[in-house]
Amino acid sequence: MGATKIEFRLRVAIISVILTLGFWAPWIELWGIGNRFPLWAWLALQMCRTGMVSCAAAAPLVIVVVALIAAKGAALRIWGTAYLGSATVNHGEMKAGAVLSDGPYRYVRNPLYLGSWCMFAAMAFLMPPTGALFVAVLITAFQVRLIFAEEAFLASQLGQPYRDYMRAVPRLFPRLRTILSRSAPQPTGRKPQWLHALITEINPIGIFVALAFFSWSYNNWLMIKVVIFSFGLSMIVRAFVPRDSAK
Repeated sequence: MGATKIEFRLRVAIISVILTLGFWAPWIELWGIGNRFPLWAWLALQMCRTGMVSCAAAAPLVIVVVALIAAKGAALRIWGTAYLGSATVNHGEMKAGAVLSDGPYRYVRNPLYLGSWCMFAAMAFLMPPTGALFVAVLITAFQVRLIFAEEAFLASQLGQPYRDYMRAVPRLFPRLRTILSRSAPQPTGRKPQWLHALITEINPIGIFVALAFFSWSYNNWLMIKVVIFSFGLSMIVRAFVPRDSAK
């Protein structure tokens, strides 16, 4: 069930294709499935129609919730990258060093994947409802495949220490208080590299900015352009900014 090495190497391209199809949603014109309303506007309209909240409050409420999801995604991505190192995060191959239980890795084994999922979920609110559903299913399935592949690789490379870590720390649902047994790897006191993390995680930061600030214009295309710009900028930064060494 885990992803292949080729899938892992091409993960950014595969995810980009899935997101592009979600925004494009060609099946709307081809087969008449769904409509072109962005998901956030469609949800606000449904809440207004059902009387859950007033029509004046529906759209702002949805926007605040989506912005919070984007904020969680950006925070997890930055926090995880600061401890793991941008070179390891963005490498085309799976890397195995020492077992890391510092920072967010003390509470959840895959904070970067969890942050990415929140980031993609926030982006889905800018898509047509059917496009958002398409992205939710495919991205979730692909992320799970990547996680299973990476955990199997780490277990084979790091052995019993990583298996002890897996038993102590949950895969995707963070535990606010994780008690590491004596046999499990203990935090090493690694210092986070916040500057590298902030620079290389421009994309989730841009998504948060688009949804927290530009959303109040209620201009969906403007928000999409901010997201596209942040993605392009993040690719340029990754190509030209020196990376920290993988640890």
